[in-house]
Amino acid sequence: MPALDDHALAAHLAERAGRLLLKLRAEGGDPDALRNAGDRQSHEFLMAELARKRPGDAVLSEEGVDDKARLTADRVWIVDPLDGTREFGEPGRSDWAVHVALWARDAPAPLGQWPGAGDLIAGAVALPAQECVLSTATPMTFQADKGAQRPLRMVVSRSRASNLVKDVAKLIDAELVPCGSAGAKVATVVLGENDVYLHSGGFYEWDTAAPVAVARQRGFHVSRIDGSPVVYNREDPLLPDILVCRPAIAPVLLNAIREATHAI
Repeated sequence: MPALDDHALAAHLAERAGRLLLKLRAEGGDPDALRNAGDRQSHEFLMAELARKRPGDAVLSEEGVDDKARLTADRVWIVDPLDGTREFGEPGRSDWAVHVALWARDAPAPLGQWPGAGDLIAGAVALPAQECVLSTATPMTFQADKGAQRPLRMVVSRSRASNLVKDVAKLIDAELVPCGSAGAKVATVVLGENDVYLHSGGFYEWDTAAPVAVARQRGFHVSRIDGSPVVYNREDPLLPDILVCRPAIAPVLLNAIREATHAI
């Protein structure tokens, strides 16, 4: 196989890890054991392949030890080997994903951030049970009017949608649409099935890096809930909140968030 560029490699690895997980899932067994095996096997596969294909790069994985050497590295892969572990263990659920993203120090920093902050330069979200891979290797044309002719739809956690999310939905008269993993949620926005993904309950860089890379490339608005940029490869990988939406409605969402949080 010819050498793959970073975009193609992210897509290739996410797709292959997804196939591994589908095969494991088809074998059945105890749901908790299946979840544990999925996390472990996908992580081991991705770590081995990245060590082979990009030996000089650092890796931040949900299932690995956080080696702080990444903070001085020029390139860091940020991966979630199985985003939506709970959903993966439930028969028939398709809202789980594999995330593979690449951060680079020499990438222009997001607007409003300090020079040298770096940024994401490639990413892929595989949705194996949906036979779908969204990646920066295969950009799609953003359709500005897609979803504009129906009531707003906000994709939310099935079990822990925050009060802020519910309050904002009421302010903008949006329908709440439950979904599983963060990657699956962002994918529904990118694909035009929903209009907004708003999360304020806290999660980690690996939960969003690949979905954010894909969404940004396609022209979607991505920010923290106060409108500031989402920044990756920080010392503490905790990410408190995020907003992903169609760019035309971003001002409406940010205004509603300010109203709901009494920040106006």
